[in-house]
Amino acid sequence: MSLKIYFLRHGETTYSKTGGFCGDLDPELTPEGSMMAQQFAATYAKLPWNAVYVSPMKRTITTAKPLCDAVGIEMQLRDGLREIKYGNWEGETVESVREKYAEEYVNWLAEPAWNAPTGGETSVEIASRSSLVIAEIQEKYKNGNVLVVSHKATIRIILCSLLGIDLGRYRDRIAALAASVSIVKFDIRGPLLEVLGDRSYMDETLRNLPGT
Repeated sequence: MSLKIYFLRHGETTYSKTGGFCGDLDPELTPEGSMMAQQFAATYAKLPWNAVYVSPMKRTITTAKPLCDAVGIEMQLRDGLREIKYGNWEGETVESVREKYAEEYVNWLAEPAWNAPTGGETSVEIASRSSLVIAEIQEKYKNGNVLVVSHKATIRIILCSLLGIDLGRYRDRIAALAASVSIVKFDIRGPLLEVLGDRSYMDETLRNLPGT
């Protein structure tokens, strides 16, 4: 056997529908987002779980809760799994950021690994704090399944870090739609990406919702 980490992005929120910048903001799931969480639990409760690690935000906690309730496991909250902080951009649309923070936005697009919004975080910083959680999981669980419930940017950055992909290209190389599941297996050869961004467990109506 080997360790498998299932990376689940939280279900739909109003910001994931519109594409606005939402890191430190703490919106609830939409009704559709709650349905995604329920359908995830209905499918994945059949697996034996060692642990569930969750970002301490309402949208991730609410996404993890149906599975935790179904299998009788307590979620473990970790700040290292929080979403990237967007600083002054929080709550803004791409259009408004492009207008208000033009130079900052161009620098962020060109090299987000090292350029952050004012008051925000770089992808290098996200990789650093999230790697501590992954290391904790690897130390505690050599085999079996562990669920990590996190956020769009954070999951993409974690996957880039694990797979040796340039952290500045996380938006260009990895997709993570709402409530999608990516699976990484850890063995003697290191991390192997087995599944990326799967949403086949959802019904077709939820899968076809517009948004990010």
